[in-house]
Amino acid sequence: MRKRIVICLCFIFFISSILGYVVYKVNKKNEKDMIVEEYIPQEEISDSQIRNTMVSLYFKDTNGLIPEVRLVDVKSLINNPYEEILKMLIKGPKNENLQKTIPEGTKINKIEKINDYLVVDLSKEFIENHKGGEKEERCTINSIVYTLSELTEINGIKIKIDGKDDQKFKDGIIKFDKVFKRKDN
Repeated sequence: MRKRIVICLCFIFFISSILGYVVYKVNKKNEKDMIVEEYIPQEEISDSQIRNTMVSLYFKDTNGLIPEVRLVDVKSLINNPYEEILKMLIKGPKNENLQKTIPEGTKINKIEKINDYLVVDLSKEFIENHKGGEKEERCTINSIVYTLSELTEINGIKIKIDGKDDQKFKDGIIKFDKVFKRKDN
């Protein structure tokens, strides 16, 4: 009888040793799976990338106006975003397939936000240097309106020439006596 008890105890010890070993291995494997490794991106984002925003400027192509999207440093837009964006539009497109819409020599006298529209005061070159024709004139006006109304707070543009709001293009078809609004199709 004593022999049987010793054999049973040895058997129980052997089985519990095997179970203990299996539990130990399973716990070790779970610990490895739970280790969180730090993710290291392949390319770090630089400070200049963080500060950039996209701006759409509308220029002319063979089909009408299309946007040219540019990546701009937000810092350059902080003080007067409307003026900075209009300066880019006046400068012209970077894409050689697009055409400038603002006449050469045009300068910005002043830009003022009133409610949900901008009053854009331009120099006389805006009228004097424009090649004319109703289609070209509308293209120029829409280029300004579409570009500046990309900013969500702007719903219209009032154009003045050297501080006067009763001006018009040379042919007299388009007058600057109203607020121009975006007409999306």
